[in-house]
Amino acid sequence: MSVPSVLVHKDATVLAEAVAARLITRLVDVQAARPAHVVLTGGTLGIATLAAIAATPARDAIEWPALDLWWGDERFLPSGDPDRNATQAREALLDHVDVDPARIHEMPPADAGLTAEEAADAYAAELSKAARPEDHGPVPFFDILLLGLGPDCHVASLFPGQPALYEEERPVVAVHGSPKPPPIRVSLTFPAIQAAREVWVVAAGAEKARAVHLALTGGRLQAPGAGARGRQRTLFLLDRAAAAQIPPGLGRIASP
Repeated sequence: MSVPSVLVHKDATVLAEAVAARLITRLVDVQAARPAHVVLTGGTLGIATLAAIAATPARDAIEWPALDLWWGDERFLPSGDPDRNATQAREALLDHVDVDPARIHEMPPADAGLTAEEAADAYAAELSKAARPEDHGPVPFFDILLLGLGPDCHVASLFPGQPALYEEERPVVAVHGSPKPPPIRVSLTFPAIQAAREVWVVAAGAEKARAVHLALTGGRLQAPGAGARGRQRTLFLLDRAAAAQIPPGLGRIASP
């Protein structure tokens, strides 16, 4: 796994715009060589980043019909529910660009006639179908996997103290008893997250400062964010408030 690098921006607004610009640039580079796979995240900052992409003409540099979009986790709610990450992503960006509907890989909703466990298995099967021989595993080597970071240091729907933290085989699991509503979710596990070429952890606000510190210095069972690592690159993209408790010597780079 790669050693994290830290990039710090002035505030949450500038951070969302910077992540959007970075994502566009990286996707253009990847798509010059091959089709790209990206894992999206929800949350205030994740959706603000998608809205920032929608707002810039540079978005047209991306070959949207050749982009596969996945999610790191999802609230197990009915299709179209406003609290679903996929619903918010569609409203912020996906309804405004020429994405191939077959390449938008939503996690199954609660009204699909599946239990949460069956939904997790169905998503794992979809990931396996997209994996190529060179990926050497049950999921594609995602080119970029975006993750938010909660104040308790959770990433995706991998919360401290939850059984999903110990999962080493399955790429997708059902999560019950989430400390944040709704209580039932579907989430990628660490084996799937760590299959990504690049993992980008995005966080803003003083309430995330302790979580950032733990994610950079702790162990993943107590601080799930510490397991957010990519094969080739790991970036922590932060605003100044979220970066306030970073110890010296962890590769902090101050952005303009």
